[in-house]
Amino acid sequence: MLKAVRSLEAAYLIGVEGVTEIWLVRHADAYEHLEDQVDPPLSARGLEQAARLAERVKRFGPVTVYSSPHRRAVQTARAITDDVREDPLLVEMGLEINDDGAFVFTESPESVAERMGSFVAEVVARHPGERLVVISHAGAILNYLTSVLHLESGSLRILPYYTSVTVLRVLGDRYMAGAIGDTAHLE
Repeated sequence: MLKAVRSLEAAYLIGVEGVTEIWLVRHADAYEHLEDQVDPPLSARGLEQAARLAERVKRFGPVTVYSSPHRRAVQTARAITDDVREDPLLVEMGLEINDDGAFVFTESPESVAERMGSFVAEVVARHPGERLVVISHAGAILNYLTSVLHLESGSLRILPYYTSVTVLRVLGDRYMAGAIGDTAHLE
C-alpha cells in the first residue's frame, strides 16, 4: 500500500527531486476605504495580511520573490523580503471600469494565461528545484490556473482572496496544482 501511495504522490510531483514549487499569491488588501486611485497602497488590513503571509513563508527559509510592479503587489512582496524582483508580466488582467462601476475586461483570458505562462516558464528555467513566491493579482492568477488545469475559460468559480496561496509544482512539461486559494495564514 505504501508503495502505491508514494507512486501516486510522485505522479502529482510531491516529494520529487528537481520540482520547482511556485506559490502564486494574490496581493494583500488595498481596497478598504479606497478612494479613486489607479495604483493604491495596501490598507491597514492589507498590511496585517501581508505580515501573516510573510510569517508563513519565512518558515521555509529564504525564497526568491517575484512581484507585479503595482504598488499593492510590491508592498505585499516586501513584507517577505527586501529582495523583490518585479516583472511586468505579472500585472492584473487588462480592465476598465464602466460608468455603472462594473469591470470591462480589455485583455482576453487566453492572453493573460499566455503572459503568465511565459513568466512561469522563464522562472522555472532560472530556478529549477527551488520554491518561488510570485505576487500577482486575482484575474491573472485565476486565468493562468484555469489554463494549467486545462479548464474552459470562466469555468473555475473561485476568486483568490487577499494573500491566498495557489501552489504549482513544475517539472519539465508537467504542471500540477498542489493547493488553490489557501488562506490558512489568515485564520
